[in-house]
Amino acid sequence: MNLLKDNMGIENKISGKEYIVLAVIALMMLVGYVLVFTNVPLFERYTVEDGVVEWLTVIGLLLAAGTCFIRAIHLRKYRSGLFILGCVLLGLVLFFGAGEEISWGQRIFGIESSEYFKEHNTQGETNLHNLIVDGVRVNRWVFSFLLTALLAFYVIIMPLLYRSKKWMQRFVTYFGIPLPKIYQVIAFVVLFVLTTLIPHEKRAELLEGGTAFMLFLIIRFPANPHTFSHEPL
Repeated sequence: MNLLKDNMGIENKISGKEYIVLAVIALMMLVGYVLVFTNVPLFERYTVEDGVVEWLTVIGLLLAAGTCFIRAIHLRKYRSGLFILGCVLLGLVLFFGAGEEISWGQRIFGIESSEYFKEHNTQGETNLHNLIVDGVRVNRWVFSFLLTALLAFYVIIMPLLYRSKKWMQRFVTYFGIPLPKIYQVIAFVVLFVLTTLIPHEKRAELLEGGTAFMLFLIIRFPANPHTFSHEPL
C-alpha cells in the first residue's frame, strides 16, 4: 500500500483500550479537582514528589517508551534504518523523561547527590530539569516553555501539515512519527485548559501526568497506524 496515495491511512476510530486510557486520565484529573477544592493538604499529598500523580506520570512515560522500543524491534525487518532510529530515539526521550521524573531512582535507593547537584539543583537532587545554570532555571525555559511549544507543534501543527503538505507526509512516514487522532488533539487541549484552571501551583504535576498518558495514547493508537504495520510504505 502506498500511504502517500491513500490519504496517508488516517484513522480516527476509538477502540475500547483507548477509552480505558482516557478514563485513567479523566479519573486522575477528577480526583485532583475534587481534592483541590475540598482538601488542599490531601491534594498536595496527591501531587507531591513520589506521590500518586508522579508515579502515574512515570508509568505513562514508560508505557509510551516501551511501545516505541517494541515497535522498533517488530518492524526492524520491514522499515528503513531511519524509521527504526526514529522509533528508538522517541523511546529514549520518553524513557529519559521517566527517569528525570523520579530523579533516576535517587530517592528510592537513598543515593546522595553530588556537590554539584546539591548546589545547582533547586531540589538538591540528581536530575537535569531542576538545574539552575547561570541563574536560569532549566525547568522553566527548557522543560516548560520549549517543551510546551514542541508539544503544541506536534499535536496541532504537524497533523495539519501532514494532511496538506507532501514534505511533511514523507517526513512523518520515513521517520516513523505517530500522529494524534482528532479526538486526541481535542483531549490534549481540554487537559491543558482544565489544568490551568486549577488554583494551585501543583497543577503542573497533573498536567505532566495527563500528558504522559496522552503521549502513550497517541503512540500506541496513532492516526497513521498503517505506518507501523508490516505493509510496505
